[in-house]
Amino acid sequence: MKIILQNIGRRFNRDWIFRGVDYTFNTGSVYAILGPNGSGKSTLLQVLNGSLSPSTGEINYFYEDKPVEIEKVYQHLSLAAPYLELIEEFTLSEMVDFHFKFKTYKPGIDKNELISLLAMPESKNKLIKYFSSGMKQRLKLALAFCADTPILMLDEPTSNLDTQGVDWYLSLVQQFAQNRLTIICSNQQHEYSFCEHQLNITQYKGKA
Repeated sequence: MKIILQNIGRRFNRDWIFRGVDYTFNTGSVYAILGPNGSGKSTLLQVLNGSLSPSTGEINYFYEDKPVEIEKVYQHLSLAAPYLELIEEFTLSEMVDFHFKFKTYKPGIDKNELISLLAMPESKNKLIKYFSSGMKQRLKLALAFCADTPILMLDEPTSNLDTQGVDWYLSLVQQFAQNRLTIICSNQQHEYSFCEHQLNITQYKGKA
């Protein structure tokens, strides 16, 4: 999968969040989008995944060298982010089943394997509304990592995770981020220290 940005900018009202972004994201590489809180990292990620339109510029997607319409990009990506809500009335088991009505499991993974990966077998039939914030974050990450999509997008992936949870996240990266286009929004070095490429959003503030 390839994403090409040409002079991309996004503004709210009269204020530019960023502008003049020329960048290419290629499959098989891991990218970090960096910047302090409120700098526009999440906004850029939403432009990249097609949920926000750029205010200026052009964005193009290619899968196996063939163009992909922006309306169909969601079929090719998995996303975990703090602002994405889980369905709290579902049990863990029901949430996994629901998610994989829309996505395909990565080879070697099924529902039982995913729940085992979460290390929460006793919570299989527990309602998500009774999960801790850390358990919810683990579930979001597992759903994204275990879906067989060419693009993996993670926004602040270790939010609400303790030290053990951070180690668990890094193990998922080792297992499931290979041979994908992986993009991580972060201002925490432990979340992106392994990234080959870094795009600092502050470089695109107020550019003409």
